[in-house]
Amino acid sequence: MALTLEEIEHVLVAQGPHQYGREAVSQLEHALQCAQLAEQAGEAPATVAACLLHDLGHLLAPGGEADAQAGRDDLHQYVALPFLRGLLPDEVLEPIRLHVDAKRYLCATEPGYWESLSPASQHSLVLQGGVLSGLQAERFASQPFAQEAIRLRRYDDHAKVPGLATPPLAHYLGTVRALAGQTLPSPVDECAACAAPAA
Repeated sequence: MALTLEEIEHVLVAQGPHQYGREAVSQLEHALQCAQLAEQAGEAPATVAACLLHDLGHLLAPGGEADAQAGRDDLHQYVALPFLRGLLPDEVLEPIRLHVDAKRYLCATEPGYWESLSPASQHSLVLQGGVLSGLQAERFASQPFAQEAIRLRRYDDHAKVPGLATPPLAHYLGTVRALAGQTLPSPVDECAACAAPAA
């Protein structure tokens, strides 16, 4: 069953301040930095939303931090999908689903990419299945939204800067709300409606 926008916000606010695995930032800081990088690059709103929510599965996975400590992959790229499907379009969901395989793809196809990953990301790569084979890489690249997932992955890799200033969560939740078709009128619109003379 899909989460509501309010429930997504609650998960990010309540669980997001926890440390992001072995990285030097929290889950929420990582999500905001990733969305900010996508926005600064001029990405479509759906990709910005995917960047914000790409690791939501870490916060929803039953094992949570225990899986990470035990060296188990929590399959977070899949965990969030049932909670978001019905609320958000495939343009958001598919890059989320593919972002782990995008890392595996880039390791297979781009010299020096593996070395550029943080130690924590290198460690998780092993748990996530390792580098894709040549045939697997071809299959990955042929999927819809593979390119969006690759760009998400690159923002993901750089969204780990301690203390970096970002717009607040509400800014990006506005993007998610618009994609969910639940845009609220702005205060200006509301005031205009109040000031309009009655018919």
